[in-house]
Amino acid sequence: MIGVLIPAHNEQALLAHCLHAVLSAGAHPQLNGEQVRVLLVLDSCDDLSADIAAQYDVNVLAINARNVGVARATGAQWLLEQGARWISCTDADSRVAEDWLVAQLALGKDAVCGTVTVDDWGTEIDERAQSRYLAAYQARDGHRHIHGANLGVSATAYRRAGGFQPLACHEDVHLVQQLEACGASIAWSHRPQVTTSARLDCRAAGGFGDYLKSLLGAAEHDPHQAGPRADAL
Repeated sequence: MIGVLIPAHNEQALLAHCLHAVLSAGAHPQLNGEQVRVLLVLDSCDDLSADIAAQYDVNVLAINARNVGVARATGAQWLLEQGARWISCTDADSRVAEDWLVAQLALGKDAVCGTVTVDDWGTEIDERAQSRYLAAYQARDGHRHIHGANLGVSATAYRRAGGFQPLACHEDVHLVQQLEACGASIAWSHRPQVTTSARLDCRAAGGFGDYLKSLLGAAEHDPHQAGPRADAL
């Protein structure tokens, strides 16, 4: 069984698009009928996220941690108890490609770190900030970005690495660091595709939205220098 893990805090605006995309990926014919269980962890939600989730064939856990690390760890443990051999993580403000799961599994590694694409910059992020982002971002195989919105790991490697820690931010980075420390094979791949939001009202302080904020009014980025830290993305 393949598990898909999605933490969410007040995501009513984007959640339906996320769930529709994940369910489409789970029905891909190249998965050869393997069961895919989608788990949405609603963390301290007081909007319509639960009502929206009820319209989809997904499992839902409600917690009150207001902590993305706790949400991911709780969800991962639930999926492992259901028998998941592989856990794919995304975010509730993101849309995975139809072949997302197929692409992760085809890489044949203990874990997969994928890239993300911003499809709508909105009006808050000006062209100069967009240029800074694109100059620094490595949208290619061999990149070194880590995104909770596009991350996959085998159950065996996840357990060996100690799982997600109860961190308010960068719980995904910490997991990958632990995977590296215990010798897991990791694919840094551009093949599994995820489209994500460029919103600035981010749910986790220090996450992707805050990185985008830092580009507004920042000094010009030199594209010949190293890209942004993986834990900033």
